[in-house]
Amino acid sequence: MRKAEDQARIKALGANADSHLLDVSSSSAVFDVVDAAAREHGAPDIAVNNAGYGLIGPIEEASEAEARAQFDVNFFGALWFMQAVLPHMRDKQSGHIINITSVSGLAPWAGTGLYTASKYALEGLSQTLHDEVAEFGIDVTNVAPGSLRTNFAKGSMRLTQRTIDAYRGAGRVPQTAYTERAGTEAGDPAKAAAAIFSIAGEPDPPLHLLLGSDALGYWRAKQDSMAAEVAAFEHMSRSIQIDEA
Repeated sequence: MRKAEDQARIKALGANADSHLLDVSSSSAVFDVVDAAAREHGAPDIAVNNAGYGLIGPIEEASEAEARAQFDVNFFGALWFMQAVLPHMRDKQSGHIINITSVSGLAPWAGTGLYTASKYALEGLSQTLHDEVAEFGIDVTNVAPGSLRTNFAKGSMRLTQRTIDAYRGAGRVPQTAYTERAGTEAGDPAKAAAAIFSIAGEPDPPLHLLLGSDALGYWRAKQDSMAAEVAAFEHMSRSIQIDEA
């Protein structure tokens, strides 16, 4: 848990629930907490990387501190957590790592550049990890939700501090869209959690799971656009071959 006051909600669930305070941007804290949990409860069967937030604003506006903080949580925090649980899972030759990415990590949206980049990085890292740990009996799944009716727009969204007046078009749209749609998103977070819980018990879970009709729509539109673009310039792609090859 990120905040001490949130631990009360976990404690209220009874003896079958436990919690530790953790800032995932601290690598040493991640390893300490995971090891402590393993000592108390045994090697983890399922590890869900859910910590994250969204830095929203045109790329040019983002400061170095904002960019690094975004990656410290969304990418490096997830990396440290995976590195911390993997030795425990390898020892018992089983386990399932579930990373909550985002449809933004598959289909980018202007005005979310740093957030999108962190999720693209997590997507690539997780897909590679999937191939590396399969021989140890460890599964990896990337869960990419669309819009969920959570507190993202009211608590987990941060706007770039610098404002450049020239960006009044596409780069500014998400700020308005997230705020105006807050509380009316189509995705049910309880149903999303149930879907994640369901795949955690699958003997052959998917590497990718998109959640929400909007996520499916964004992903398919991106795939269609990219396929058409690659086909249109396929002649140029092939033109760089060495003749005798």
